[in-house]
Amino acid sequence: MTSMNQKIPPSVCLAPMAGFTDVSFRLLCREQGADGLFSEMVSAKGLLFESEKTKELLRIDPAEGPVTIQLFGHEPEVVLEGAKLALEIAGENCRGIDLNMGCPAPKITGNGDGSALMKDPILAGRIVEMLAKGIHLPVSVKFRAGWDAAHKNCIEFAKIMEESGAAFLTVHGRTREQQYAGKADLDCIAGVKAAVSIPVIGNGDITDGPSARHMLSYTKCDGLAVGRGALGNPFVFREIQQLLRGETPTPATREERFSMALRHTEMVLKNKGPHGLVELRKHLPFYISGFPGASRLRVRLQQAKTLEEIREILT
Repeated sequence: MTSMNQKIPPSVCLAPMAGFTDVSFRLLCREQGADGLFSEMVSAKGLLFESEKTKELLRIDPAEGPVTIQLFGHEPEVVLEGAKLALEIAGENCRGIDLNMGCPAPKITGNGDGSALMKDPILAGRIVEMLAKGIHLPVSVKFRAGWDAAHKNCIEFAKIMEESGAAFLTVHGRTREQQYAGKADLDCIAGVKAAVSIPVIGNGDITDGPSARHMLSYTKCDGLAVGRGALGNPFVFREIQQLLRGETPTPATREERFSMALRHTEMVLKNKGPHGLVELRKHLPFYISGFPGASRLRVRLQQAKTLEEIREILT
């Protein structure tokens, strides 16, 4: 990842999202042009407890290419041991370890994890330093603008992460207090980029080619991480890559979106069996959002119990 600091085309990554960025979705995004993939958020402590559910989050399909594993935790020794186990389970398809210091969910921050670490930059730095010295792959950090509007400490935090050995940083331009509301503060991302020498990936409000170009031009960041903008629309990566190559972007048509939804369904059911239908109820509404009759289709999709029913609805 250190080569990203050179004058090369920006990386366009699928940002890690708990409950969404599993094998099936990552494969679809890779096909459409995502050149950086992250796993779902994995508990370091869960790995030490040998949770099978946690281990399943580390399954990587060779067709994906290298995937960066994202871990969360606030105890340096626990995170290090969890990272070692993660590398062992994920195998040679693991590209590195990304530390989640940005998740705003109360059940995460309430335990001192995720964006709660932005309130203790010294502890966060110890975790990064221990990991950077303890494993053989790059260590990166994803964090936010700050805990709240009164404590936007992302620049100070970024400097400590760099000094502690982070290979690159991903900055979401919202505070923990904002959750996912309001607009991402691109000035925060630009400030981080100007303050450190390691690569910085911008995250927040990237939904299409123009918003991706604006992020790059405004912040001067080295790469992009697309999160919620990719839900129901893996084609966003195609659109961004086209624009970066100087081509005219081609947003997905209704037919492409519905066809992709069906393919996504088939992949999830193949990978996870009938239980995959529960997870698909989160994904499928995004594919039909904005189209005529979406509300009616959403209700039918939520009630569907078989692949055949979903196929009938989408076709």
